[in-house]
Amino acid sequence: MKKELRDTSIVLVGAGNLATNLAKALRKAGFAIAQVYSRTLQSASALAEVVDAEYTTDIHQLKRDADWYIVSLKDSVFVELIGDICQDKKQDALFVHTAGSVPMSIWQGYANYYGVFYPLQTFSKKREVDFKEIPFFIEASTPANCEWLKEVAQTMSDKVYEATSEQRKSLHLAAVFTCNFTNHMYALAADLLEKYDLPFEAMLPLIDETARKVHELAPREAQTGPAIRYDEEVIDKHLQMLEHDEQMRDLYERLSRSIHLRSKE
Repeated sequence: MKKELRDTSIVLVGAGNLATNLAKALRKAGFAIAQVYSRTLQSASALAEVVDAEYTTDIHQLKRDADWYIVSLKDSVFVELIGDICQDKKQDALFVHTAGSVPMSIWQGYANYYGVFYPLQTFSKKREVDFKEIPFFIEASTPANCEWLKEVAQTMSDKVYEATSEQRKSLHLAAVFTCNFTNHMYALAADLLEKYDLPFEAMLPLIDETARKVHELAPREAQTGPAIRYDEEVIDKHLQMLEHDEQMRDLYERLSRSIHLRSKE
């Protein structure tokens, strides 16, 4: 498949957090979304209205003549629906998914032209992000499709790279540590502060500075706190405060040891 960038009929399979943000970004960049699919009527119709597209909740009613199918579904749902997504579509249609941990090879036997269009960011429907700062990682079954996907990504982002499926798995794993686990720490901190009638907003300057530091320092160089020097007096006091929550206490102890051991390497 080789199309003019914006002369392309796009079907978006999925209407979750990533799909919603990507659809808006594509629309802003001048692309037209022909159809949105979601299992739920509310999600499908809401996103379709925003990007001026048709919508369906029936996977068998996907447009058959689109040029580009972007699949942004939960991994298990994607595996379940891949046959229906590709069935009876144009021979030269391009199929891509946006998943971090799903290999490109999943398309083999279902589509002639396929790839991966992976924006590395955390997305929420209610919060729009600046795609110019979001790195895209591209993989495709042919060099021509790879170049085309890179050109599309470059209309939205200044950071576009090629990455193999194996590299993308590592990216996704690193992103889980960087984003998901870090956010879980925020949630635990919020629970702890609530117990003592303190506002979580008191943590925001600390969160912001911690994030800013790693723009200038390597993460290991930016590490501070009692764990890196293994200040047992402070650590023991903290562990005593967490006696009411065995899971959180265990997590604190494991993380402290990990920080200290890594600092010695």
